[in-house]
Amino acid sequence: MTSKDIVIWLQERTAFSILAAEVLEELAQNIQEKVILPNQRLVLEDTPTQGVYILKQGRLEGDRSTQTGSIWAVSLLPGSIINLQELLFGQLAQRTIVALSECQLWFIPADKFRELIEKYPEITPAFSQQLAMELAQLSSQLSYEQERQTVLRPYLVTKAKRGVIGKSRYAVRMRQQIKAASSGRKPVLIFGEPGLEKDNLAALIHFNSAQRRSPIIKVDCSTLQVSGSELFGRANGKAGLLEWIGTGTIILNNIHELPKELTPKVAQLLETGTYTPVSRNEEKQAQPISCVARIVAIAEKYLPTIERQFGHLIKVPPLRVRKADISAHVEYYITLLCRAKGIPKPHLTPEALRRLQAYDFPNNLRELESLVERALVQSVNAKELTEEIFWSAQTKKKLFRVNLLNANPWLRRFLRSPWWPDRINYGFTLWFFAIVVIILFIGPQNRNQNFALNAFWAWWWPLVLLGFPFVGRLWCAVCPFMIYGEVTQKLSLWLWPRQLKRWPRESAEKWGGWFLFGLFTLIFLWEELWNLENTAYLSSCLLLLITAGAMIFSAIFERRFWCRYLCPIGGMNGLFAKLSMTELRAQQGTCSAECTTYQCYKGGPQKGEGMETDGCPLYSHPAQLEDNRDCVLCMTCLKACPHRSVELNLRPPGIELWTTHVPRTYEVALLMLLLGGIFLHRLPEIQSILGLNLNLTQFWHHFGVSLAALIIPVTIPFLAYGVIKLFQGSLKPRAFVCLAYGYLPLVWGGNLAHYLRLGLGEAGRIIPVIFATFGLNGEGLPILVAHPAVISFLQGTTLIASVLLSLILTQKIARQSFRLLIPQHLGTIILAMSLWAIIVR
Repeated sequence: MTSKDIVIWLQERTAFSILAAEVLEELAQNIQEKVILPNQRLVLEDTPTQGVYILKQGRLEGDRSTQTGSIWAVSLLPGSIINLQELLFGQLAQRTIVALSECQLWFIPADKFRELIEKYPEITPAFSQQLAMELAQLSSQLSYEQERQTVLRPYLVTKAKRGVIGKSRYAVRMRQQIKAASSGRKPVLIFGEPGLEKDNLAALIHFNSAQRRSPIIKVDCSTLQVSGSELFGRANGKAGLLEWIGTGTIILNNIHELPKELTPKVAQLLETGTYTPVSRNEEKQAQPISCVARIVAIAEKYLPTIERQFGHLIKVPPLRVRKADISAHVEYYITLLCRAKGIPKPHLTPEALRRLQAYDFPNNLRELESLVERALVQSVNAKELTEEIFWSAQTKKKLFRVNLLNANPWLRRFLRSPWWPDRINYGFTLWFFAIVVIILFIGPQNRNQNFALNAFWAWWWPLVLLGFPFVGRLWCAVCPFMIYGEVTQKLSLWLWPRQLKRWPRESAEKWGGWFLFGLFTLIFLWEELWNLENTAYLSSCLLLLITAGAMIFSAIFERRFWCRYLCPIGGMNGLFAKLSMTELRAQQGTCSAECTTYQCYKGGPQKGEGMETDGCPLYSHPAQLEDNRDCVLCMTCLKACPHRSVELNLRPPGIELWTTHVPRTYEVALLMLLLGGIFLHRLPEIQSILGLNLNLTQFWHHFGVSLAALIIPVTIPFLAYGVIKLFQGSLKPRAFVCLAYGYLPLVWGGNLAHYLRLGLGEAGRIIPVIFATFGLNGEGLPILVAHPAVISFLQGTTLIASVLLSLILTQKIARQSFRLLIPQHLGTIILAMSLWAIIVR
């Protein structure tokens, strides 16, 4: 560009047009060309000026760092002259100038420009009038800015507290949403539970936007006047916050508490970007005013009335669903608090982190920060923050629980050892069960002479029933049926390599329970009609049939499909296991935050302290268990877990039945069947009490009486519920399928009382019976049996205890008045009295 062209450009595009051509010619001869890159600083405030800059092409931005959001902020376009005032009056640079894009500039060094001023004195007066006008305008703007700062100061948000902490998918998504909301000017709604620092997210949106140098204020909607004048201002009167904030950001905190009179006005603001100042009744309504501010609303719940007017919706997930971020938050709070207190940073133990992750934090981040701060205060100068420091981090599901694995390390070692259950199963149960079946077939056919029959009816039944309240479904871990099922599965895969079928879960959940109910019904009838208790080979056939079912389904389906859905004994065990005082669970927080492989569920190679396993045989995840029905205590999950998340808890017996329990119709049907089964077992006593003389030697008579014994007692719970429905009044009772579980302790107690006669009267004769099995004389060998009076006492005590437990459990499940539940309580007592009459002698 020639000197003449430069003069023409200066005359047409810059403020130098007021100077004479001779002066412009002199300026053109001293101009140097410069190029600066984006984000490069050109001028630093409060430093001596290097010269005059004339922006030829590009864009610059100027501001004072000590005057954020003030009148000093300017945007400079081509033709702008930089540092002219400073050189004319000998001042330091007023603003920091930064390039927003690549810029081409003309530069006149300071010494050359001062020479021109001395040579052409008319330069100073020529600009004096223009600078005086700019100074007056600046003074007016400064007065406005001071008034604006005074109005906005009570609401100002000076900075964002922190960024989004964590690496979970929720944290990543929130960062993306904040970035998207920052790039535009659309209204934003941030909603979520209390204590999630939603106002900090609003500040992040502002300070990440192009208007970050403009002010940001926070207004509590619950304190706004009904008129809205504080927000919208008054017509021909005092301005509102929306006008004072300009291009800044206004946070409408707790917008769900906005006075309902203001909802239409806020909806108008969000939808049209305009608002109407408040007018007095006698005044004409003011014209709408355009709003240039960014609107960010914060709520604790959905806002269906105005939700659609927001351009961005950011749902902040509670801490309980993003527990993977707890570790990062705790580390951040520890660092922050230790730095503020000037103390060394302690280490958080893995046990403490697991306890925090097991807690749901109803008050979210606010509660977590308070918990960490209190832990630091309690553990002054400690090198570690241990589990005990976080004593309040306890979920409702964890209340009244004691982890037996932590209290007894030897128990953890045993349950993780090869002894449980593999060595027991394959070193003892596998061959002992085969011996029992063989002896039942070829040995003597009555209990007095066959130790296998004695062991099955006099030992197994009482012991397994007695074990339910203590160890739940523990028997299934060493059950011979499934041991042979697993052997069949392994052998069949070795002989015929293939992919076993996956479980038809939907069909199994729908019909599996009814299948085992039908199978248990047939077993009851077979037991009664063919006297299985005292017929060894038929008892052997029963065991073989159940074993055959396990073997067949194990050869078809993967893992233990039979155990979970079809085994009649497993169905009974799962039902009574709900009463257990122990449970196997996992810390949900640790599983969701730490685990990515789900080895306890799927199986997999060794990882950390977790062993190589094939996964849970029943496809149950310990963190998702709601009751003991689908856990056989095989401890596969305990062995596989690399994070020590699995717990074996001591708890109040049956607590799941009134907390996390999900009722199932087929379970209630099985419960009623087991109730009728007690009466079926005592047909001779029923005949004696009722004075009946039925011919039970005839098959069909016996069959009909057996069906009646199974069905008639079940009518009492239904009649009791019918009376409850009839006299319910305004109170709606719980469904029968829920209340029926209240009979569970009574059914368990009745079955145990029945089998106590065999257990206490015949089990102690096992030594002479063993001799008799092999044709030896067992006379004189020791026996240990209880006196009939003792047996009756224990049977009666068991029934009384089960009645009391049923009454208490019914109240717990129903959570309704005792008066409404009187019919069911009377039904329980009537059933108990009937059981007393036929069992206790």
